[in-house]
Amino acid sequence: MKNWMKIAIGIVVAIVILVVPFASSYNGLVSAESEVDAQWAKVESKLQRRYDLIPNLVNSVKGSMTQEKEVFGKIADARSKLSNASTTDDKVQANNELDSAVSRLLVVVENYPDLKSDKNVQALMDELAGTENRISTERDRYNDAVKTYNNKVKRFPGSIVAKMSVFDSKTYFKAVEGAQNAPSVNFDTK
Repeated sequence: MKNWMKIAIGIVVAIVILVVPFASSYNGLVSAESEVDAQWAKVESKLQRRYDLIPNLVNSVKGSMTQEKEVFGKIADARSKLSNASTTDDKVQANNELDSAVSRLLVVVENYPDLKSDKNVQALMDELAGTENRISTERDRYNDAVKTYNNKVKRFPGSIVAKMSVFDSKTYFKAVEGAQNAPSVNFDTK
């Protein structure tokens, strides 16, 4: 074999050795980003279910509790922010506000025995509780997908491919500050 052929074969082998890991990393990043997007779509699906359930619960409760206008106003404001949110971060923030408002509503309902015994309210609360569980599960799955994706973006050779491409780290779905504290509802009229 002639020297120029050996050099050409060496160059081709070197290129293949360098290109294959980068191509594999790129494809891995594309797959991981698609998984994050798919998981976010599942979260949004469950959030939409809750978004649709809340007005029914609010209307059922509203008739019995006209003095809790503040809670209803916060729910309406949070739903409005959610419907106007355009980015994932905006949607996460709006959902955190909605979570807080719904938590307050549930505390209010718990403090009114007549409401707890109302079949419509109870059925809607059961649906909402089931939806909240689904949302929690999908948020966890979303965060798992984000973790996998972010690891690929930060590890070699994915970090190099990510910097050369349009792959940026994704944001986790985090609890709103103070979520570890139960909401308090005060019924004193003083």
